[in-house]
This record gives sequence, C-alpha cells and structure tokens, in this order.
Amino acid sequence: MTTSLVVTVVGPDRPGIVNQLSDAAQRLGANWEASRMANLAGQFAGMVHFEVPDDRADALAKALAALESPDLHVVIARSQAGGAAPARRHVRLELMGHDRPGIVRELSGSLAERGVSIEELETHVSSAAMAGGDLFKVKALLAVPASLPDAELRRGLEALANEMMVDVELGETGGR
Repeated sequence: MTTSLVVTVVGPDRPGIVNQLSDAAQRLGANWEASRMANLAGQFAGMVHFEVPDDRADALAKALAALESPDLHVVIARSQAGGAAPARRHVRLELMGHDRPGIVRELSGSLAERGVSIEELETHVSSAAMAGGDLFKVKALLAVPASLPDAELRRGLEALANEMMVDVELGETGGR
C-alpha cells in the first residue's frame, strides 16, 4: 500500500527548490505523481503530490519538513482515503472583465452556493489600453455536482456576469 502526501512550498524564488523536493522523494522511493508550480511576485509557490510506500511515509514527511527554513515554508498533508466521491462532472470556465477588487470572491461565492468546487484556478491581469484600463482574466476547472443541471449553472453564472459586468464562458473539458 502507499500513502499520498501533498506538499506545498513557498519562498523567494531560487534555483534548486524543485531539486531538493525530488531528491528527498527519490531517496525514499516516492513517486512524483503531479505538481503545480509558479513564480508569483518573486515568490516560488509549488504543490506536489507524492505516492510513497506506507513504511516510508513518515520518513519522507520528516525529510520534506527538514527543508523548512526562514526563507522556505513547507506544509505537508496526508490525503484522506475515503469512500466514493460524490458524482461530479468537470466544466471549464473563462471569465474576463475590467479589473477590480472582489471578482474572485463574487465568482467563488456564487459557485460555492451551488455546490460547485474549483479544482484549478488561474488568474492574471493584462493591460487593455484600448479599453482604458486593465483586464482581469480567470480560467478555472470546476467540479459540478451531477445533480446541478447545466442550464441552471449557466443561468446562475450569466446572472452573475451581468451583475459584475464581465464575460463568462463555460465549456466541456474533453474528459477532464
């Protein structure tokens, strides 16, 4: 059997952070399953999912925790193996509008009210000189409850888009 560890690291960007993570994993026989990493405002932020043999999980957690320093923060979570996940389908969402505070809060609140989970979220601001300001763009992968009809999700997001004065598009994921 294996144990899932999800590790988050955040600190000033510098060469070698990914190498430290992968070295600890390899030494303890863990498999690097999935990851997301980015440089945000000069800070390296990374998340990694490791699968490790049960008898080495504590040692890997200890080795990864040892990477913690005043400049590098490390958080380790063991995934909870549970029963069957609720039936969900995946939908892609794209949003674009004039940048202003509160867009993510309003969008995430509307989705949460409908039981929709945000599995992936990417946002950025780009210059829109012709429009007289900055544009805020969102790309998200949503996990939508099977019990929520597409038409109801679409109506709710269209109403929100009108309130927020943004454009929202929903699309299929092609398997995910």
